[in-house]
Amino acid sequence: MVELLQWAYPEDIPGSRCTAEDGPWPRAFYLLDEDEIWDEFQRLADPSSLLFSAEKGWRADGVNFQPSPIASTQDRYILRQLNVHGRLWALTGVFDGHLGEETVAHVAHHLPIIVEEFLQKFIPAKDPTRKISPGFISSLFSRAIVAFDDAIASDILKLFGGSDRLDRYSDQEIRDIINDQEKGGDNYKKARLCMYGTTALVALTDPEHENLWVANLGDCQAVLVSSKATDEWDVEFITTEHNGDNDAEIERVCREHPGEPECVVNRRVLGALAPTRGLGDVPFKQPPSFTRRILYNLAPGFSDTAPWEICLARNLTPPYISATAEITHRPIVRHPGPHYLVLASDGFTELCRASGREPVLTAWAAREAARPPQAPVEGNLASRLLRQAIGGEDRAGVSCMLTLDMDGPWVDDTSIVVQTL
Repeated sequence: MVELLQWAYPEDIPGSRCTAEDGPWPRAFYLLDEDEIWDEFQRLADPSSLLFSAEKGWRADGVNFQPSPIASTQDRYILRQLNVHGRLWALTGVFDGHLGEETVAHVAHHLPIIVEEFLQKFIPAKDPTRKISPGFISSLFSRAIVAFDDAIASDILKLFGGSDRLDRYSDQEIRDIINDQEKGGDNYKKARLCMYGTTALVALTDPEHENLWVANLGDCQAVLVSSKATDEWDVEFITTEHNGDNDAEIERVCREHPGEPECVVNRRVLGALAPTRGLGDVPFKQPPSFTRRILYNLAPGFSDTAPWEICLARNLTPPYISATAEITHRPIVRHPGPHYLVLASDGFTELCRASGREPVLTAWAAREAARPPQAPVEGNLASRLLRQAIGGEDRAGVSCMLTLDMDGPWVDDTSIVVQTL
C-alpha cells in the first residue's frame, strides 16, 4: 500500500454514521492507486459471481462490504442455481441481519434449500416444462418462506412438546436441555437462532428467463435498471420498505393489534425493532413465555434482560413481525440494451444519501454501457456499483472509504447483488 497520508472530515464520509462527535477530526486515510483500490475491494467486499448462461450472458455478481477492521458484517448475499427436475432456476438475494449473525447466516444457507424443495414438490416431475401461472409461483415462493421461518421457533419448541407445555418444566430442566454445548450443541444452536433476525430480499428467475419474482421482507431494495434510449436509463424501484418509515406498514401492524397502543412506539414495533417484516425475531412472534423461559435460560444468552422486559410487557397478541413476504412478479422483457436487477441492503441507500440512489444507478449503468466488450474487468458488476456509491472515479474519496483510520464502523454494512436480465 502506498504510504501517502491524506486527511478526511465527517462531511467526506457518505452516509450518516460519521459525525463531529466521532472526533478528533480530521482523520487519516491512505491514498490508493487503481490496482490497490481493486485489491482492497477484493479483500473487504467478498465479491463473487455466478454465470447462469454463458451463451446468453445471464449472470449475477455480489458484494458484502464493511471496511472497518474491527466490525463483523451482519449482511449476507446469495447467488444460487436451483435444480428442479433437471431444470435450473436462478435464486439471488441479500439479507440484512440485526442483533447478531447466527440467524442471517442460517437464512442465507438454508432458505435456498427450502425454496428448491418447494419447487421440486409442487412442480410436476413428469412435465417440468409445463407452463405454470406466475400467481402459482408467487404463492409457492411466499409459502416456502413462511414455512422456513415457522421452523426456526418450532424446532426448539419440539424439544418441550410445544409452547403449551413449557410450564411443565422448571428453569433448571430447560437449562439442561438447551445448554447442550458439551454434547455437540445442537439444541443450543437452535435456540440461538431465535434470538436474532434478518430482513430478506430474494429474487427467483425461471429457467427460460421469462419471469422474475421478488420476495421482500424488510427494508432492502430491488431496482430494475434498463436502457431506454441513447444515454438514457429507466430506473424502477419495485419493492416497498417494510419499516417504521412506511405509514402503510405502521397502520397494518396497528390494525392487526387493535386496542394495543404500544404495538408500535416511536415508529418501532413494540418500541424496539424498525423492520415490520423479517425472518427470525422470535421474541416478536411468540408469547413472552418463550423468551423468558427459553432464551433467558441460554448460557450465554442475553447479557441484559431489562430492555427485553420493556418489549415483552407490550407483547400481548403475537406475532408482531410478519414473515409474509411481499411478492412482486415481472415478465422479463427483452431489451436491446443492458437490463439489470439490483438487490441492495439499506446500507446502499445510506451510501447514496448525498446524491440519491437513482443518480448513482444511472451513472453506474452508463459507465457499464460505455465499457468496451473486451475491456479488462476490475471486480464484478456489484463491485463497480459499490465503487460508484462510495466515490466513483474520485480516487481520494474511494480511498478514504476503504482505509479511514476510525475506531468503529464508519459506514453501515452493505450487500449488493447485480443480476443481468
